[in-house]
Amino acid sequence: MIKPELICPAGTPAALRSAVDAGADAVYCGFQNATNARNFTGLNFTVPELEKSVAYAHERGTKVLITLNTFPPAGKFDLWKEAVDNCARLGVDAIIVADIAVAHYAKTHHPDLRIHLSVQAAASSPEAITYYVKEFGVKRIVLPRIMTVSEIRGLVEEIPCEVETFIFGNHGLMVEGRCSLTNYATGLSTNMDGACSPAACVKYERDEQDNMSTKLCDYTIDRFGPDETAGYPTICKGRYKCDARDGGYYAFEEPISLNASDMLPELINAGVHAFKIEGRQRSRAYVKKVVAAFREAVDSIMAGDEPKLADLVALTEGQKQTEGALKTKKWR
Repeated sequence: MIKPELICPAGTPAALRSAVDAGADAVYCGFQNATNARNFTGLNFTVPELEKSVAYAHERGTKVLITLNTFPPAGKFDLWKEAVDNCARLGVDAIIVADIAVAHYAKTHHPDLRIHLSVQAAASSPEAITYYVKEFGVKRIVLPRIMTVSEIRGLVEEIPCEVETFIFGNHGLMVEGRCSLTNYATGLSTNMDGACSPAACVKYERDEQDNMSTKLCDYTIDRFGPDETAGYPTICKGRYKCDARDGGYYAFEEPISLNASDMLPELINAGVHAFKIEGRQRSRAYVKKVVAAFREAVDSIMAGDEPKLADLVALTEGQKQTEGALKTKKWR
């Protein structure tokens, strides 16, 4: 039975240190530019910060993976080339890519640099994954969050690379980040600019009845009563007056987090090589608690003991959690 790596988020150097100290096998992070899909002010790493962080992690036996998981627009590819070059120079353990041109550049210019295929590539069939492995030397595929455990088990048996699955955090599917909604509202693309609902476009407005409206540019995304907590206006998780499923107001997604803690033994038995925790926009406290909880759970399972699973619902989005498609396609 393979002991899966615990892959943990690091939105800042401080969060990286927290993840490492809490027992992460690997951390994933990105540069402060459009090469990664969490391109927000106050997040991510400068090149000097990453150099120090790689040293900190490696001294403690933790790997560093860099997200280069956006798609370069025409005429701007040099930014992604520079990012790949910096990753190779700094000795990171792998890059996580989505675009085939980025993968090709890495393979041809830095053949010793390990490549993981991002969930943004949306590769979920043996044929697609095998293509990436043969053409670009991909060593690991991050699977889309639309597959059941039985489907993952069958895939592992057919493909010539490692697999990584999400086990905790954001469950907004939207074809795994290939979203045009935010581009429509803000003019910035999740997949090319790395910005979903950028802070500069966010507005909060309170009316005379003390109701709070959240807006993205000029679009009202949600409205909260005086006793409700106003959420961040992510357009796919807004409430709208429309004929939404089940007669509700969530037309696309609803605020809920993935929590696959009860399914870890099944995923390990299915041959999953790595478990991924989402949350590069979350606090150091979130990183520390979640990483420590899953570190203990995975170690207990591998030792043949019953895992002690911490109650993490307080850290979930909307205080709700789901096992998503891992158990059944009909989770909603």
